[in-house]
Amino acid sequence: MSAAKGRVRLSGSDTAFNFFNYVFMVLMSVTTLYPFVFLLMSSLSGLDISLGGFSLLPRDFTFENYGKVIRNPAIGIGYWNTIQRTVLGTLLSLLVTFCLAWPLAKKTFPNRNFWTGLIVFTMFFSGGMIPSYLLVRQLHLIDTVWSLILPELVTAYNFVIVRNYMQTIPNSMEESAKMDGANDIVILFRIILPVCKPIIATIALWVAVAHWNSWFDSMIYITKASGQVVQLVMRRIVLEGSDQMTQMMAESQRQGLIIAPEGLKAATIMVTTIPILCVYPFVQKYFVKGVMMGSLKG
Repeated sequence: MSAAKGRVRLSGSDTAFNFFNYVFMVLMSVTTLYPFVFLLMSSLSGLDISLGGFSLLPRDFTFENYGKVIRNPAIGIGYWNTIQRTVLGTLLSLLVTFCLAWPLAKKTFPNRNFWTGLIVFTMFFSGGMIPSYLLVRQLHLIDTVWSLILPELVTAYNFVIVRNYMQTIPNSMEESAKMDGANDIVILFRIILPVCKPIIATIALWVAVAHWNSWFDSMIYITKASGQVVQLVMRRIVLEGSDQMTQMMAESQRQGLIIAPEGLKAATIMVTTIPILCVYPFVQKYFVKGVMMGSLKG
């Protein structure tokens, strides 16, 4: 059969739909990419590219903005605190969420609908900010990394997604493992979790991004400058014009360099944003499968 004979002819309505669909996707892509590209060009500019009209090319190309940001001790301390929080928070959240979801995914678990409903109830109703702060303070967690991890260790939404995914796993896998002498702990960590790679990658991505981007809880629970996360440092540089921004500008003037404040702000945003973006390509192949299978059943 020739290529012409195998080609499907589209109707006028289908052609129009495809055309407007492509136009819409192009506009969405441009709208999404433009702020990122603008920040990248601004971070590589020695002059403020927002002045003098529209421009997507750096003016007075320089890496000095990134040098100032990387050499800023507050950024380095904030990076360490954020990495520590993200790694610990993600690992502990995955462990506790899966240990909670696995028994409640079993139909033989006593009163599982009641316990599941009790957990889901917390998705819609919570104690609020003041009771949460009082609880964290009474537990002596103020100015510790645990004040940023334990309050959000398990979320009801992630629990429901994991539970629904585990309900799709055949019971025969667990039964055959028990016949070979495996106990519940061995079954969970050596059989169930390897099967759950898609949902593990999905939940890990959600939790890691949430921890990486969080700054408000750090502003509430952390009073020492040495314990602040990098997002809070970035917020103070970009929005508040903090002492770090003043110090970087003063250092540039002493070195005889002319650096635009907007360039320093853009470089700060890029430095704090790029690392978490690099995670997406490694979990993208699991992401859609994990979300779809975890949202269909239960």
